[in-house]
Amino acid sequence: MDLSKSIQIISFDNPFPPKYGGIIDVFYKIEALHRLGYKVYLHCFVSDIVKCSPELKLITEKVFFYSSSKNSFLFFSKIPYSVISRRNKDLLANIEKIDAPILFEGLKTTYLVHSGKLLNHLKILRLHNIEQDYFKGIASSEKSLVRKVLYYFESFKFKYYENIISKFDKVLTISHFEEGYVTKKFNNSCYVPVFHGNSFVSHLKGKGDFVLYHGDLNTADNRKSVEFLVSVFKELPDYNLRIASGTGEKFVKNLIKKRENVFFDKLKNFDDLKCLLGQAHINVTWSFQKSGTKLKIINSLFNSRFSIINDNIIDDVLISDLCCKVESKEELIRAIKKLNNKSFTDFNRRFEVLELNLNDNTNVKLIDEIITRNNEKRSAI
Repeated sequence: MDLSKSIQIISFDNPFPPKYGGIIDVFYKIEALHRLGYKVYLHCFVSDIVKCSPELKLITEKVFFYSSSKNSFLFFSKIPYSVISRRNKDLLANIEKIDAPILFEGLKTTYLVHSGKLLNHLKILRLHNIEQDYFKGIASSEKSLVRKVLYYFESFKFKYYENIISKFDKVLTISHFEEGYVTKKFNNSCYVPVFHGNSFVSHLKGKGDFVLYHGDLNTADNRKSVEFLVSVFKELPDYNLRIASGTGEKFVKNLIKKRENVFFDKLKNFDDLKCLLGQAHINVTWSFQKSGTKLKIINSLFNSRFSIINDNIIDDVLISDLCCKVESKEELIRAIKKLNNKSFTDFNRRFEVLELNLNDNTNVKLIDEIITRNNEKRSAI
């Protein structure tokens, strides 16, 4: 273990608690880097400045918080709002005090690179999405006309802003699709699987009690998926669906008022979710937009029985082959009926695949190797 290694990470949000997609990847990546011996200096953009949690203090050398701007006039900038709203002069001053490579979590955190700063620093980008596709997908799912227009504008801006990717020493993509996209356009990418914090595959057998969907219902795509699943279970009156989330309780309860076979579970923490995953027989992970890897499916595979997905969830064939893949409402209904009568017996294959391909301790070594190689490359110049 090399205790002299240091890294700076710029996060688009507070990584603790790790309660939704991208931020889960951030938190467990920090945890894995810490286990590997890295001193982690964490820079976080937040809506409101908060005290650093004990959980973050344990795995970081120092944490800096910065307020994201709420200035609505920034929507008129040519730079995407989610980038320029994270412009902060204190960030540059704090970064310059620390001699360490910088890992940028998503294009949203890259304003300093856009402004021509940090030229002498090793810069690595963790690409969470092809942002123009992500915001276009949100816009198509969004019901509010104002938000729909704003998201379309954000998508349009990111289409041109993404050229900033060429300024990074390396880009770590979260899916094979994104790796291919970045390699073709910028030739500086490497696939590093998502970090998720699951240390072992739950040894579940037999049958569970219900079908489960879980996700952050602040996002338009997840709300659209819930509406779709509620319509599916209208045609499956003898099957129970549980919708689990830490958000969107009012939205779901209004949606299921007359549905006696659909229930909402309010999640307080990950332990609540793990309990439901252990009781579930089938997990449905559904999305109407292709963007990265959905963390929901990783948690389901590690902690539950059968998983049904559509094509937008994950493009790592080794992982998707552990799931039942469907593409329509009719196929989903048939799959639920078929799997409901089966006992789960696939633990050994799932263990072998996940332990080899989605091991946080193994995958963090890829980042360590990338940092080492690029430092050597810079030293040779």
